[in-house]
Amino acid sequence: MTKSDKATAIHRTLEELYPEVPVPLDHTDPYTLLVSVLLSAQCTDVRVNQVTPALWALTDRPEVMKTIPAEDIREIIKPCGLSPTKSRAIKELSKIIDEEHGGRVPQSFAELERLPGVGHKTASVVMSQAFGVPAFPVDTHIHRLAYRWALSTGKNVVQTERDLKRLFPREQWNRLHLQIIFFGREYCPARGHRMRDCPICSVHGRKSLLKREKG
Repeated sequence: MTKSDKATAIHRTLEELYPEVPVPLDHTDPYTLLVSVLLSAQCTDVRVNQVTPALWALTDRPEVMKTIPAEDIREIIKPCGLSPTKSRAIKELSKIIDEEHGGRVPQSFAELERLPGVGHKTASVVMSQAFGVPAFPVDTHIHRLAYRWALSTGKNVVQTERDLKRLFPREQWNRLHLQIIFFGREYCPARGHRMRDCPICSVHGRKSLLKREKG
């Protein structure tokens, strides 16, 4: 089986398991999605969804958020971790969005990645989930699964994103990255994972990892 054939088979399995793929972060517009994705760095989506209602009660508009002291934002988002850095980034990016982009989240990778606290992965999530632009956000979970499935060398997330984009059609990217995330949570966790019990790893897993597990 070629790597392309394997990718097709994996996609077919994911389509069967996850015909519906809701965006895991609760949001109402591109701005609230952007802030939620920023908060999700080194934090679970579940925790972010528990924290953001209190933040939105404060405000969910950039023109107001920019006026709120970073300390007040920090107090609300503490459970998400890295709160000093994240609170400053939220305040600063809100100011830029309001004053330089007319209060609207920019719709380009370059402009998004210039915002404080926004890297390529965060920009990719916003572009794909808020604006429908084909993107393949690769977090540590997708990076791990792509290596386990021998779809990428696993050297770094940049290489993994490049490999996955080559293997899967552009029109599949936005949906597929969510399907892989859901699959990883349910069947393919980082710890305590048995590849031979996994619907995808058992069939398409990296041979060296399967051999090590058996041995």
